[in-house]
Amino acid sequence: MSAGTLQGDKTAKPIRGAGAVRHFLDIDRLDTATLRGILDSARAIKRDPGAYRRLLDNRTLAMIFEKPSTRTRVSFEVGTRQLGGEVVVLKMDDMQLGHGETIGDTARVLSRYVDAVMVRTTGEERVHELAAHASIPIINGLTDQSHPCQIMADILTYEEHRGSIAGRVVAWSGDANNVAVSLAHAAVRFDFELRMACPASLGPSPALLEWAAGERTGRVVCTDSPEEAVRGADLVVTDTWVSMNHTDVDNRHRLLAPYQVNERLMSLAKGDALFMHCLPAHRGEEVTDGVIDGVHSVVWDEAENRLHAQKAILAWCLGA
Repeated sequence: MSAGTLQGDKTAKPIRGAGAVRHFLDIDRLDTATLRGILDSARAIKRDPGAYRRLLDNRTLAMIFEKPSTRTRVSFEVGTRQLGGEVVVLKMDDMQLGHGETIGDTARVLSRYVDAVMVRTTGEERVHELAAHASIPIINGLTDQSHPCQIMADILTYEEHRGSIAGRVVAWSGDANNVAVSLAHAAVRFDFELRMACPASLGPSPALLEWAAGERTGRVVCTDSPEEAVRGADLVVTDTWVSMNHTDVDNRHRLLAPYQVNERLMSLAKGDALFMHCLPAHRGEEVTDGVIDGVHSVVWDEAENRLHAQKAILAWCLGA
């Protein structure tokens, strides 16, 4: 979606295209022009939200949660309502999907009731199967493999503070989790260098690195040294060490302790470097209070921008 296709006129109605359904599944599945258009729209909506308060009139978003959520649920629900739409929240216990109905049948039924579905789930195959059987847009709100909505908000946040992210150096310190994977996708699509500092046993998959190496823009490199990754970086990013699907808590803490983003590590980045964390943060583990509350941190702007980025994703998916 280019910036020009987003209509602020309160009488404008979303355009039903005759082409393929616009799913937002992963950053690597969309081209740079489309992603840039979504970010341009996010900036426009954030700048003048009142102009877009009727954008999703008569549209309903269903949200499926197989995992608990704070930011994803609130930002999507508030964002949809601020654009004039309605929201239906579904948990597994509320649905026949949790009692034996197939994903394909669920997708077909929801396609008759609502205009789009956002799903926060475990395996990415569940999102892809929904998309394969749905005649409406499916949005990946998070899987164990990726978190594209978060990274769109992160790019929006960085560029608000420092201008274009193209050509910049982004350092990741921690395990190569779902956020790191989407950050690698973004490095290619938005043309920046990503240095991933991870323990050898918790590093990115060879397939991800091979994919990035085969693209013409961006650069993704991996090291086991957080100091090497952060030195001279424009942006430092981390995330919690233990997610809901992890059972090896003590081992992960032992492996990741050297990757904590603290004042010493942050001092190796550029003087005007930013710090981001998708939240929730486990203070004193992956990040210290001095960093997350310090002068480099933009985590609260980053959290707010989930709202604006997701409004623009909804608008693009629905052709608004």
